[in-house]
Amino acid sequence: MKFNTLHRPCNRLPNLLAQHHHPKAPRLSIASSLIRCSPINGVIQSRSRSRSTVLHIAPSTFKSSATDAAPTLPASAPSKPAQTYPPSTSSLTFQEAITRLQLYWSSRGCAIWLPHNTEVGAGTMNPATFLRVLGPEPWNVGYVEPSIRPDDSRYGDNPNRLQRHTQFQVILKPDPGNSQELYLGSLEALGIDTRKHDVRFVEDNWESPVLGAWGLGWEVWLDGMEVTQFTYFQQAGGKPLHAPAVEITYGLERILMALQGVSNFKDIKYNEAVSYGELFLQNEYEMSVYNLDKADVAGQRQRFELFESEARRLLAERLPVPAYDHLLKLSHCFNVLDARGAVGVTERANCFATLRALSREVTSLWLSRREELGHPLGVISPPTPPSPQQPKPVAGGVAAAPFVLEVGTEELPPEDLDAGLEQLRERVPALLQKLRLSFSGVRVEGTPRRMAVIVDGLATEQTTQESEVRGPPTKAAFAADGSPTKALEGFCKKNGVAPSDVTKQSDAKGVEYVFAKVKEVGRPAAEVLTEALPGLVSSLSFRKSMKWGAGDVTFSRPVRWLLALLGDTELPFVWGNLQAGRATRLLRNSEQPEAQVPSADAYESVLKAANISLEQDSRRSNIWEQVTAAAASMGGVVAETAGDDLLTEVTNLVESPTLVVGSFEPKFLNLPKEVLVMVMRKHQRYFPVVVAPGAPLLPAFITVANGSVDQDVVAAGNAAVLRARFEDATFFYEEDLKQPLEAFRPKLAGTIFQKDLGTLLDKAQRMEGLVQPLAQIMGISDPQAVQTAQGMDAGVAEAIFEAALPRQAGDMLPTSHAGLIALVSSGVSFDLPAAVRAAAQLQPLQVTDQVQQQVLDYLAGRLEQLVQDTGVPPELVRGVLAERGHNPALAAATAQQLHSAWTSADQGEALRSMIAALSRPTRIVRGKAVDPSWSVDPAKFEHPEEAALYDAMTAFQAKVQPSSATVAEFVDAAAPLVAPIDAYFEKVFVMAEDEGVRQNRLACLLALSSITRGWVDLSRLPGF
Repeated sequence: MKFNTLHRPCNRLPNLLAQHHHPKAPRLSIASSLIRCSPINGVIQSRSRSRSTVLHIAPSTFKSSATDAAPTLPASAPSKPAQTYPPSTSSLTFQEAITRLQLYWSSRGCAIWLPHNTEVGAGTMNPATFLRVLGPEPWNVGYVEPSIRPDDSRYGDNPNRLQRHTQFQVILKPDPGNSQELYLGSLEALGIDTRKHDVRFVEDNWESPVLGAWGLGWEVWLDGMEVTQFTYFQQAGGKPLHAPAVEITYGLERILMALQGVSNFKDIKYNEAVSYGELFLQNEYEMSVYNLDKADVAGQRQRFELFESEARRLLAERLPVPAYDHLLKLSHCFNVLDARGAVGVTERANCFATLRALSREVTSLWLSRREELGHPLGVISPPTPPSPQQPKPVAGGVAAAPFVLEVGTEELPPEDLDAGLEQLRERVPALLQKLRLSFSGVRVEGTPRRMAVIVDGLATEQTTQESEVRGPPTKAAFAADGSPTKALEGFCKKNGVAPSDVTKQSDAKGVEYVFAKVKEVGRPAAEVLTEALPGLVSSLSFRKSMKWGAGDVTFSRPVRWLLALLGDTELPFVWGNLQAGRATRLLRNSEQPEAQVPSADAYESVLKAANISLEQDSRRSNIWEQVTAAAASMGGVVAETAGDDLLTEVTNLVESPTLVVGSFEPKFLNLPKEVLVMVMRKHQRYFPVVVAPGAPLLPAFITVANGSVDQDVVAAGNAAVLRARFEDATFFYEEDLKQPLEAFRPKLAGTIFQKDLGTLLDKAQRMEGLVQPLAQIMGISDPQAVQTAQGMDAGVAEAIFEAALPRQAGDMLPTSHAGLIALVSSGVSFDLPAAVRAAAQLQPLQVTDQVQQQVLDYLAGRLEQLVQDTGVPPELVRGVLAERGHNPALAAATAQQLHSAWTSADQGEALRSMIAALSRPTRIVRGKAVDPSWSVDPAKFEHPEEAALYDAMTAFQAKVQPSSATVAEFVDAAAPLVAPIDAYFEKVFVMAEDEGVRQNRLACLLALSSITRGWVDLSRLPGF
């Protein structure tokens, strides 16, 4: 996992094996050597070399200086983490925090592993995680891991970012069933009172294509600060996991800075005698100097090659453990090179390919070796699902009763919550109709931890249905003597009728069949719902789904409980390893985190009594009202745009909204407003407060906590997080201002762009050389703005900004000449082949015509998709690109115009008439041996229709230049051609016997069929 001490996970690419999992990296776990102990289960399977045994493990406990720790939690129900440590954290030192985590997790069945003996970018890369999560063996482990990220080097000057920071890594394999509750218990072990603090699980999915690894989970926020990464591994080294493992990665510096109330890592109390800075500041400074300034680039590249070679040799020797160590060394070499700015785009891709291949080979060999050893740690036994049960009859003999279904989960991502609710709104009414169950209304609501279906007036019995069922043909149903055959007897038995009850009817083809009237008596709703609900839950799909146990069920996040009630009757359907009942779960910091729901009509009142706001719209409007009122009380407003995406996300992040107002130091208002807003809205999900719409910011923010908390404590914690982020932004902003932009340019010489194309500086110089040719191709006569950027005037700043546009699909495009040249945007007409030729001439190696054509074909494909994404049908796009693809801006505009005309009531008819008329000469000359050198001689016309058509065509050519005409101009100019074309083909026989006349007529039709060249290829359009 990847932590930057108190700061967010770094968004840069560098630190390879620490980087490719967002705050994580491939992950793994570890258990005791002979005993695989689930932190929850008391019975586990173990295997020694000589025999297999079943070990009964009594849950162990440990004691702090105050009280006994909470016992191991049962997997079947949540437990409120006990307050096992004194609430005061003033004396908790860094090393005491490590000790407490070790004691806590060892008491839950984890082996305590050791840090790895070579540099790793994250605890995930310790073989106790990356290798051990693979395969069928159980593995529960915890360990401290100093994590090295050269690119986070700051010479010890940044208070929140370190090149060497400390993680505590926990792996639970298989998932014990209550891993979140176990984690919250560990926070209590650190002295964090979860009743006072805002602890939240915020979506954080990660994927590492380089390592063939991915998982789903969350960042864990403590009062807005990311203190832990919590992930369910799904794949590592390209191998789907036999049993998904839970990875919990604590950022210790972050946690201790929060607990001790310090704002700089140097001030963390390491123990009672020394501070963190006294122990590690010199190391931080000197390693930063090495990582950023002194590391020998050539030497590191040599080491990279040597470590790769040695890793491959060890793989050939079937030694996956030392091979993996060399993979880690190779990864660290890459990270150092990256910190030195020596890795270009293509070199990065090559390094990633090397690491990807090695990681897959290592994991394959590891799995083979463990199998050869007979899986010394045993094999995870598949869970036993609950036994299906029949529901009891609905009490009281009522005809209708309320129904509620609750799917209880760990925190769903906001988008997945919306997706799941929308699917339920569509599928539940359809399901009830299919089951023949009448109802008076269906509501579907949800929070991050539950999706609920509430049905009013649901019939307690199916309606009786009578239908006519077709059986076998009559000739197959009866023997020659009229007695029923086996086919008829089988049909009757299946449908519960006697052979004498069937009737005969002929179908439309005259074939006679037997039919039976079948009466399907309605069954109790409780029974049919119990049978149907598992399919309903399984039918829900999400952008990404995951496994969390040894079974095959998948969902957006683990499903931990199911509630299903019809009236006061439980519907005990089984899905996965869960059986539905009447229990629901409340807020995790409630005195009683679980409640029994007596009946369906009491469900909402039970949640309301626990301060859980089930209805999305109500929760959303409540949050917005409180946010706007809080802003007004500070003399400000919240931007209306915050009432869209941000409000929607916040609504789906909490189920018991509690408004918290905080402030930050006014000095940070010196930073660009865009930076401050981005940090507050995107990273922290805060509502920024401005003086007035479009006016400057106030030094304040509004956030929404989940559940009852100590608002002062939460506000202080969020303010500390914001201060850390703003200080980091200030550090980079001020560093950037210390020297002009041109001073950074020589440093590009140290980074390879591509091995045959030189460095990034070489690339920059080639781009500079393109300015004048591109300006001429684009018809821009004054490109000096991008050539003489000595002072940072507004035009230069705008050009620098616009050079990065568009940043994503649908983004704004450049408007200035400098920005357009920098981008070669589709906003200005220009000759694309000429631009490609100009760029080819500046390359340090020969670019053949074939390669240039490949570039043009690639760009044409991208342009085709881009225009289609705007809603233009593919046939129209291809017709335009065939003639105007060399000019992207003109082609895009023409395609839009053509689509508009095509769908217009007025222009569409004229356009289609023109296409139909022009298709006739095109079809005639297509495939004919027509010499392009033939010219039209009016003296050879034999019919007045020939002269009329020729005159109309000449008038068109004088009026319009097809290569630049708009669609409207072309259609208007071509409209007078339609009647002469129709008349021509009614009176004139093209293939005359006289060769001279025939050639003259073919030449005329060839000229007519060519008038669309440079405009649109009509043969690609519908109806041609």
